[in-house]
Amino acid sequence: MTVTTPQPRTTIPAPAPSVRPRTPDAAEDAGWLELTEAVREAGQYPTRAEAERITRTVLTALGGHVTGDERVAMAQALPREAGRLIASQIPAPHPLTAREFVDSVAARIEGSTPATARWHVSSVLSVLSTHLGETLTTNVLTQLPPGYALLFGRAELATAA
Repeated sequence: MTVTTPQPRTTIPAPAPSVRPRTPDAAEDAGWLELTEAVREAGQYPTRAEAERITRTVLTALGGHVTGDERVAMAQALPREAGRLIASQIPAPHPLTAREFVDSVAARIEGSTPATARWHVSSVLSVLSTHLGETLTTNVLTQLPPGYALLFGRAELATAA
């Protein structure tokens, strides 16, 4: 007869509660959706997807032309995705005139003409102006060459003589 000594019981730990990967905050998504929906309405785009594509293109183009504190303030004032699009751009070596800026956007959008690009740019920047507020929009405009104010839905700023 063999006698076995009882072995201590091993307790298997319960599985840890599953940790879901962090998803973008609902408020962040809501801010981006609100921005692109406002662009859709301003530009009379048939779908939010088209408005989002246009918004991304214009914000990416703008990101290289706004620098310094204004760029940081813009990125902070806008929904996270919009701020990321602006802040992630390499500063342009020289500022584009408003017309050159519109032409650069036209080159980024397949089938776009200068007239349709002006529509796209104005649709996005006028909504952007609303999100940024008067003071920040004015600060951004003082950094850009003349002609941009109209794209932001404002009368051209006059300089003191």
